[in-house]
Amino acid sequence: MRIGLISDTHGLIRPEALDAMRGCAHILHAGDIGKPEILDALRPIAPLTAVRGNNDRAAWARAIRDTEALELGDVAIYLIHEIGLLDVDPAADGFGVVVSGHSHRPAIETRAGVLYVNPGSAGPRRFTLPVSVGFLEIEAGTLRARIERLPV
Repeated sequence: MRIGLISDTHGLIRPEALDAMRGCAHILHAGDIGKPEILDALRPIAPLTAVRGNNDRAAWARAIRDTEALELGDVAIYLIHEIGLLDVDPAADGFGVVVSGHSHRPAIETRAGVLYVNPGSAGPRRFTLPVSVGFLEIEAGTLRARIERLPV
């Protein structure tokens, strides 16, 4: 199962990001969506779970939660925008993966047996940081994450 990871679109959904999400079984948006049209563009591609980011303050975003916990392919995933606001102990609470955004810096690391993934920003370029998305592959109990830089 391939899960698409996207964050920090800030109102810009690049065609390259949409193309990257095609073929995913599920898409996780880790906040700073920017406007509801971003979610509307992602929904036809695959089931979508999104959280609100610190810049998602307009009325349309009030219905979106700050965090989400879900299970995909027998893996418990915790979705949050800003990792510094993490309000659970992922390892103790049985999460195998934490997906976050906010920093615009793509990162993959494992701590205490939990895979932490930040897909970076798929929206407007910030400073010299890459424009990127991520993927989580769940296959026969094995987890793999990867970051893909978008050609923009």
